[in-house]
Amino acid sequence: MTASLDTVQASETISAVVVAAAHAAASLVPSPVDLVPGEAVTDPDLVALPPTAAAAVSARLSGEVTGDVVLVLSAEIVEALDNSPVGPMDVPTALRPALEAAASALGRVRVDSERTEDPVTALDGLRDKGMFVAVPLYGTTDEGTEHTATLALQVTLPQPQRTQRGSLELLRHVAMEVTVEIGRTRMTVGELLSLHPGEVVELDRAASAPADLLVNGTLIARGEVVVVDEDFGLRISEIVSDAAELGGMHS
Repeated sequence: MTASLDTVQASETISAVVVAAAHAAASLVPSPVDLVPGEAVTDPDLVALPPTAAAAVSARLSGEVTGDVVLVLSAEIVEALDNSPVGPMDVPTALRPALEAAASALGRVRVDSERTEDPVTALDGLRDKGMFVAVPLYGTTDEGTEHTATLALQVTLPQPQRTQRGSLELLRHVAMEVTVEIGRTRMTVGELLSLHPGEVVELDRAASAPADLLVNGTLIARGEVVVVDEDFGLRISEIVSDAAELGGMHS
């Protein structure tokens, strides 16, 4: 009974978070009209596609939540990207800001491996993998309300902490790419085209704030950027979550 109740509560929580993710993504979908999310659907067989669905952008989710995200687009959006003022735009690249906004609503989550797929194939790829939620996105025109896009996600809830530590232990001697992030920003295509040498791009992080140390997209530590023998380095000031616990197992 308890397990069943926990599952229901988790499903309701994820649905609410995905609706928030849809709101975050809606404003960044390059649509001719403003988009508004509709009601969430948790049954893959009941997901409605835009009447003129022409393409879908799929991507992986990694970080605090893992899974996949799919954004189904109407033919109007695809045509607008093909005929943009700066020339034909790559659909996954153009939709990345919307996917990143949706991922950020889930926590410290990143998107990667974006690709264009057939809408039906993309949604079928979300079946039987994890908890599924889809949200339609509607646009209002002079002719009425139109179903313009659909955001769908399947997510896997984090495993108990002991399992996570065990997984990290298995990877202890595996070499992985480490990146340091000092901040991010968002810019329109017009702002990017107006950039010139010497211009300063402001990031979303204060100069005094620590930089993030990421391993495979997962936040591991924070610290201060320093210079070591004319190269940049990171002086660690904080170890985050599993990294600290894993180190403690062998201290």
